[in-house]
Parts: sequence; structure tokens; C-alpha cells
Amino acid sequence: MQTIAAVAPGLFCAASGLNGNTGRDPQQSGTVIWFTGLPGCGKSSICDFVLSMLRDKGFDPVLLRMDDRRKQYFPRPEYTREEREKAYGLFAREAVEYARQGRLVLMDATAPRLEMRKRVRDRVPVFAEIHIYCTLDTAMHRERSRPGGQVMAELYDKALERKKTGRDFPGLGMVIGVDQEFEVDPEAEMTLENDHLSLQEAGQKVSNFILENILCK
Repeated sequence: MQTIAAVAPGLFCAASGLNGNTGRDPQQSGTVIWFTGLPGCGKSSICDFVLSMLRDKGFDPVLLRMDDRRKQYFPRPEYTREEREKAYGLFAREAVEYARQGRLVLMDATAPRLEMRKRVRDRVPVFAEIHIYCTLDTAMHRERSRPGGQVMAELYDKALERKKTGRDFPGLGMVIGVDQEFEVDPEAEMTLENDHLSLQEAGQKVSNFILENILCK
């Protein structure tokens, strides 16, 4: 199921009177598209799909991925609540700065609190939130099959064990969906249910939505 929320007039092509054949240049006004959702929902894979599609069509988007940027902000991240707040503040600032330069920005980050995403929404010319939704069971299943790397492997299982037994896992911070709820934005421009879609299906749905409704192509 694909859900498109109502948005303020002027964001979508029909609302702003733009011609879908000629489109508008998002790099003249600054556009930020934030991919969000639980860890394991598929947002990074879908974001990469969209990134590739946009480049194939001649766009030059900036990709900001929290898993990468956090280690630039904090070379030895501890994943504390305070560090997370600082990281998202820096993350939002980067996106806003690029948007003010007229760039098209893709953001890939969970940002569990709605206020974290609003820091960007309220400060850029055009903003769209793409919420990739799946159940916690689906997210846990996907995380179990993901090798360690940018994100700790089996983080949900470890977070649940820590919550139940108090066992410490060095490097494991607060896990969204276990230690903290994800705050849903009822005004998200698109919510995609991604429990059963293939990457091709999900990526194409999001790509079509972005091209037709945000970039007006």
C-alpha cells in the first residue's frame, strides 16, 4: 500500500502550476528529500535506488547518510542520547546549507523524533519526507540477515536481550523500535508500506512519486 499525504499548496507540480513536461530545476530552489523509518525498513536500499535513478536522468544530488556522517562528526561514536542529538543537529545543518546553495539533497536517516526532521522541513524551500514503513518483526528479520559494517549486526536482538537481562553490548546505543519509539509524521509526503515489496518494486514506486510530484518531470 502506498499512501500520499496531503501537503501544503506549492510543493507538488499540480499545486504550483508547473508543466510536467518541462519541470522545474530543483537545483535552483533547493530541495531536500528525507528517507526515514525503522532500522531495517529498507530506506537505505531504496534511497540508493533513487540516487541511481536521479543520476541516470541527469540530476546531481547530494547524499547525506547518517551512518556515514556520524563517524565524521564523532570519529569514535558512543551512540549516547546526547551524541545522537548533536549528530542530528549537525546533520540538519548540512542539509540546510546544501539546500540554500540550490542543491538537491537526499537524506537517509531514521531520525526517531519528529522534531529532528522538522529542523530541516521548516528551513528549506522544498522538503519531502519519504517514510518507509514496515512492522518491527519485518525490520528485525532483515537486520538479522544484515552483516556487520556501518551498523551493528543483529542490533534488535541485542537490544532486546539488553532490555531483558541488562547485558551490556559495547557500541550498541539506543535502538529505535526497542528503546525508543519512532514518531510518525502524519504530514509525511509519502508513506510506503515495505513489508512485502521487492527492492525494484519499492524503488520504482518511490522514484515515480519523486519525479512526478516533487521534481515535476
